Amino acid sequence: MNADKHPIVIAHRGASGYLPEHTLAAKALAHAMGADFLEQDVVLSRDGVAIVLHDIHLDSTTDVAQRFPGRARSDGRFYAIDFDLHEIRQLRLHERTHISGEHCGNAVYPLRFPAAHALFHIPTLQEEIEMLAGLDRSRDCRTGLYIELKSPNWHRKQGLDLAAAVLAVLDTTGYSERPGQVFLQCFDDRTLQQLKQALKTPLPMIQLIGENGWGEDSAVDYEFLRTPAGLDYIAGYAQGIGPHLPHIYLGKSASGEARLSPLVEHAQARGLAVHPYTFRRDELPAGIASFEELLDIFVCMAGVDGLFTDFPDIVVDYLRRAGAAA
Repeated sequence: MNADKHPIVIAHRGASGYLPEHTLAAKALAHAMGADFLEQDVVLSRDGVAIVLHDIHLDSTTDVAQRFPGRARSDGRFYAIDFDLHEIRQLRLHERTHISGEHCGNAVYPLRFPAAHALFHIPTLQEEIEMLAGLDRSRDCRTGLYIELKSPNWHRKQGLDLAAAVLAVLDTTGYSERPGQVFLQCFDDRTLQQLKQALKTPLPMIQLIGENGWGEDSAVDYEFLRTPAGLDYIAGYAQGIGPHLPHIYLGKSASGEARLSPLVEHAQARGLAVHPYTFRRDELPAGIASFEELLDIFVCMAGVDGLFTDFPDIVVDYLRRAGAAA
C-alpha cells in the first residue's frame, strides 16, 4: 500500500457494529475512533424535515408499531413520511431487527448491541451535523459528511423534494460549500444529475451501484454502470462510485487466490474514486477467513480509495499498521 495515500475510512451508519445504526451515540463513537467520514442516510418526515434513517420505513429499527399501532399503510409497513417530526421524536430506536419470517423480532446481527435496549432516538440531519461540527471543534480535528439520499423518486411521488431539503440543511449548517468535507451519494443517477446540473451544488457525488434485482428507487441499469461505457456515463456527473463488495471480489480461484474484477482499475482510469460497501467483521464474504484478509484484498490488491465499514476502529488500526509497514 502507498503510505502517502491510504483509503478513507467511512463509518457506515456510524460505528454501527457497536451501537444501533444512525444514532448520535454511534456517530460520536465513530468520530472518536478516527473515521474520516461518517455516513448519513436521509429521508423526510411528513412535515418535510430531513431525518437520519436508513429506510423509508420505521418498523425495523424503532418501536413505532407499539407507540402508533394503527398507522401502518395497507402493506403493513410504517413509513417515516407519514409521521410529523414531533411524532418521530417520541419513538425509541433500537438495533435493527427482522420484521418478518422465522426470525421476526430477532436482531439481524445477534452479537451486536442488545436489541431489547431501545435507548436511542432518531436525529434530524441538522442535529447530527451540529453534533459532528461540535466534536470537530472540541477534538480539534476535521471529519466529513457522507450523505445518502434515500428513495428520492419515491419522495417526489409523495410530494416532497429530498434533494432540495438536504441542500437546505447543508446551507443552514455551513457545509454547502465544503467539497472537501461532504460527499453526496445516491442509487439514482437522475438525482445526482439534478444536484449537479439543476441545483448547482459544488459538492462531489458518488454513484451507488447495486443489483438490478434489489428494487432500488431508480430506473438505471446497474449492470451497465459497471461496464466501461457505464463508467464513462458516470464520469459525466459524479466523482466516484460506491459498488457492492461482490462487484470487485469475485471469490477464490481453485488455487485459493482472490479473483478481482477490473472495476476498480476501469473506474480509476476515468478519474472516479471507488468506495465499496460494506466491510463487516461479522458478515464476511464466502471464502474469506478473517476481516484482515478481506481488508488485504481490497486495500493491497484492489487498491480502493475508501471503505464503508461498521467497524471503523478496526479499519483505522489496520491502515495505520499497513502505513507504518510500507
